[in-house]
Amino acid sequence: MSDLQLWTYIVVGVSFGLYLAIAIWARAGTTSEFYVAGKGVHPIANGMATAADWMSAASFISMAGILAFSGYQGSAFIMGWTGGYVLLALLIVPYLRKLGQFTVPGFIGLRYDSNAARLVAVLCLLIVSLTYVIGQMKGVGVTFARFLDLSVQTGLLIGMVIIFIYAVLGGMKGITYTQIAQYVVLIFAYTIPAIFISLQLTGQLFPQIGLGSTLVSNPSLHLLDALDKLVTDLGFNAYTHSDVNKLNMFLLTMTLMLGTAGLPHIIVRFFTVPTVRETRSSAAWTLLFIAILYTTAPALGAMARLNITNAIQLKALDQADANLVYEYRPDWMYTWEQTGLVTFTDKNNDGRIQYYNDKGLSQSEARLKQLSGSGTEAQIAQAQANLTLAQQAHEQSPLAKYGWKGNELVLDNDMIVLANPEIAGMPNWLVALTAAGAIAAALSTAAGLLLTIAAAISHDVVKSILKPDLSEGAELTIGRIAMTVAIVIAGYMGLKPPGFAAEVVALAFGLAAASLFPALWLGIFSKRMNQYGAISGMLTGLIVTLTYIFWFKGWGFIPETAMAPNNAQYWLWGISPEAFGAVGACINLLVAIAVAAVTSPPPAKIDQLVSEMRIPKHTQRLI
Repeated sequence: MSDLQLWTYIVVGVSFGLYLAIAIWARAGTTSEFYVAGKGVHPIANGMATAADWMSAASFISMAGILAFSGYQGSAFIMGWTGGYVLLALLIVPYLRKLGQFTVPGFIGLRYDSNAARLVAVLCLLIVSLTYVIGQMKGVGVTFARFLDLSVQTGLLIGMVIIFIYAVLGGMKGITYTQIAQYVVLIFAYTIPAIFISLQLTGQLFPQIGLGSTLVSNPSLHLLDALDKLVTDLGFNAYTHSDVNKLNMFLLTMTLMLGTAGLPHIIVRFFTVPTVRETRSSAAWTLLFIAILYTTAPALGAMARLNITNAIQLKALDQADANLVYEYRPDWMYTWEQTGLVTFTDKNNDGRIQYYNDKGLSQSEARLKQLSGSGTEAQIAQAQANLTLAQQAHEQSPLAKYGWKGNELVLDNDMIVLANPEIAGMPNWLVALTAAGAIAAALSTAAGLLLTIAAAISHDVVKSILKPDLSEGAELTIGRIAMTVAIVIAGYMGLKPPGFAAEVVALAFGLAAASLFPALWLGIFSKRMNQYGAISGMLTGLIVTLTYIFWFKGWGFIPETAMAPNNAQYWLWGISPEAFGAVGACINLLVAIAVAAVTSPPPAKIDQLVSEMRIPKHTQRLI
């Protein structure tokens, strides 16, 4: 056992022991404790728990990777995921909390006076939550596979067992206090390596300041200027390059914002505090705790890109020994190759690593290879034509004169944060801490999602519709069974996710934005909206968005069944599947308003319900 593995076992083992001890201490004994932690959590504590629930594997593992490789364009994730909390705090949570419904389907069923609307909301919730949880399971598997020398399958199994123990037994009460501990672990695991790397590269203690500072190795050169020159020499866009598809970036930001405001597992967290006033306070604390990580991510991404590229491109391009010899690759590259998140193919057989922008040549080759056994004649013909165009573009590239035959190194976004301490030569205890933080981020969000699924089945379907006289004990049992089944399904789907963690999570946000957010918003601010409009809007938004996603990602997220290549050339108006949720939300709104206008208005009791929900009573203490 290596020194790194020993440290990882110690740090991860201690954190797991802490989570399990909290779960046993905070075991839920009533449905109130199982679903909303007895509504007795302090706003600051709930802010930490919500931040942990929110900062999933996508935030911890993938976001810095997105920023590392996409630069300016990746800022949409930061703006969308933080801006969504403003919408949530101002437009959604206080009103839902005032009405007293702690699940999204519960609110929709009561507001629209319709069990049919409740069931449609449950369907949307299940699709959104299961899509979201796939990314978390991938994060768990990747972390275990790299740092504990286990297979991804074994890592997933361990993660499933841990979640089962503290989520199924503890419910929301156990999850809340476990998530507080997980927030502390993940925020230290994220910021401490960033501080070390910032000091190493720029001499600045705070990475946020280091991002705009000069390099220790060259005080006359700013970090971002050095990175821009390095990547543009290799054919990539400058890191600070802002000439992107503004429509797609705007829609992606809006999708993430609306999706945030419609996420069921986040909304339910604000029912764990005692009053409506403390709900708003809790939302503010959550934003503060999230900001610590989100303001660090851009610096971490930029520094990681600089370190990785410098490790591969050793000298100026026109020198014979400019590129790293594969046999002499650093240890971190060798170990990450074992996970499959780093791959190397020596296309020109020179034994050296060429990492550069090959004008889409590698992607076109991979697409043709993917279709060769299962694609239609038309798909294969199109892929061949795209490959020919990519080959022509590559031949015209100034980098082709060096004898390079295509990009040879593929780096998965999900390995950037986890590998960053190793790439920077940090001590093993710091690498192990990063692993523990990644696992904490994935487990905390997965637990919240699975509890939401359990509540939808046991409370919104069984208790509210099928068997209203169900006893509290029976409801708890059904909730735990539903959560157990959801854990198994999520683990299975996590074995073959449709993309890297943040990409999968972005799809879930798109589905939430297109289906649930409009129904919630209209239910609060439109007295004229009725069950027919809400149901029509939710189903239309969900179906249109899901179809667009599957068209490029593959039906049921099976890549071989994709109808078109997943790149901007084929997207409708250049809108990516991750950004289409905002379009789905607009379609949802238009359909809902149109249908409501030509159908009967809600009954008088619903008009009164909406009026009472929107009257501020800051001193009212809810049951």
